[in-house]
Amino acid sequence: MMTTVQRTDLGDVVLEAHKMSKNYGVTEALKSVDFEVRAGRVTVLFGENGAGKSTLMKILSGVEQPSSGKMILNGEPIVLTSTSDALDKGIAIIHQELNLCPNLSVRDNVFLGREIFRATRGIDFREEKNQTSLLMELLEEEINPNTLVANLRLGQQQIVEIARALASDTRILIMDEPTSALSSTEVAVLFKIIRELKAQNVAIVYISHHLEEALEIADFAVVFRDGELVANALASEIDLKWVVSKMVGRDAEYDFRNSERDFGEVVLDINQVSVISPEDPDRFAVKNVSIQVRAGEIVSVYGLMGAGRSELMEALAGKNPIAQGFVTVNGTDIKDMSVRERIAFGIGLVPEDRQRDGLVQLMSVGSNLTLSSLKTFVKRFIVSKSAETSAAELEIQNVNVKTSGVGALITSLSGGNQQKVVIGKVLMTTPKALLLDEPTRGIDVGAKGEIFSLLFEQAKAGLAVLYVTSEVGEALSASHRILVMNKGRIVREFDPLTAVREEVMAASGETTKDGHHHRIDQNGALSVK
Repeated sequence: MMTTVQRTDLGDVVLEAHKMSKNYGVTEALKSVDFEVRAGRVTVLFGENGAGKSTLMKILSGVEQPSSGKMILNGEPIVLTSTSDALDKGIAIIHQELNLCPNLSVRDNVFLGREIFRATRGIDFREEKNQTSLLMELLEEEINPNTLVANLRLGQQQIVEIARALASDTRILIMDEPTSALSSTEVAVLFKIIRELKAQNVAIVYISHHLEEALEIADFAVVFRDGELVANALASEIDLKWVVSKMVGRDAEYDFRNSERDFGEVVLDINQVSVISPEDPDRFAVKNVSIQVRAGEIVSVYGLMGAGRSELMEALAGKNPIAQGFVTVNGTDIKDMSVRERIAFGIGLVPEDRQRDGLVQLMSVGSNLTLSSLKTFVKRFIVSKSAETSAAELEIQNVNVKTSGVGALITSLSGGNQQKVVIGKVLMTTPKALLLDEPTRGIDVGAKGEIFSLLFEQAKAGLAVLYVTSEVGEALSASHRILVMNKGRIVREFDPLTAVREEVMAASGETTKDGHHHRIDQNGALSVK
């Protein structure tokens, strides 16, 4: 039975979905949903991966067509045939998975499909550049409009995606996980813009797995579960516990701090490693970092975007060179090994951007799972399809991927299940040391518990695990040891059993809820401003 709330004088309803359903074959992604959006208000959608949130938003923005149901815009029935049709009607969407052209500039991406033309000169590139610069200024990002999107870090690409939506005359703005790759500072800027849009009577639909963050900006909260809208409420009348219980039907907190600490010998030894920034050859992104991870141990590296965390992980995996220092696995130096050689030797990386670096979009779930371990299934120079399929089916069970089978397209899965496939793919290479870069980005609270439970099971079996995160809560709840990274250096170490959230955040240089900004000097001393 759906929990509901009566709403009066809370903004005019501008967009409605009535009895909206969406089927993919025999799978019911959306089941007869009634939903409404109000002018000048933020409606936040909560739900686990695969609950139906993104499916409904794709229908409301013209990306997908419903199997049944109708849509009403400003009191009139409409049918959206495409995203361009939706944009013409004032509906824009910021996608969870980035929808950018990496081979084009920031300017070209912002105005793709809605170029500015002059009657006699064709596309007015100068005006597009000027408007893109203004958007970057509004978003407080120093990004050159002529920069190729491929050369931007993930968080900056997310900013470009947001700028695209803001560049159009939008009256209804749908944001699907807009902050998943943003720093806390960038989130604060986005929230300021959202409040300005509300003042202009723009209706906003906001999807996020960052529950506390989303409640901060919400006027209405709507909860989806298994393709159905199961609850809605005024945001001012609910709390985090209400959201979680409605999402998963139970309390979904996870806490592994008291897990077994039976560590073995050092598996991964990172000694005085420095890495040159891929974006700026004159700067070190990582400076003299030393970390040891033992068999059975899970170490989290907490820090803000730009702290050097991703550059460290990519260098360990072989994507970028190590400028100074050395790295050993079980005592063997891997610094000069290729990516393939490191995988064969036992280094596995789950990348930050699963779409670009972790998956092949045109391949099936099974083919993605076995992609890094195909050699295992070769017999007499031929891949044994039966052995490959059996192994993929077993791994689907091991990492709990919700899919119709190994032959399903990877694009048919929710973001959380796609992430499980990436993790499963790496585990199939039987790594000695598992590296994960933001392993729960864009993943709901229930799936986070599943993924960390899997990691702790692997650690108990002897795997050394090193992951980086920008969520202090998961560093505290899901690791044996916390290292804090700030400006390319490891500046503090904490035991999750005794660590205080505010101290961990302060060491990273993060602004805490009291409004103070904490900095750490070269000697590790904290100052508050």
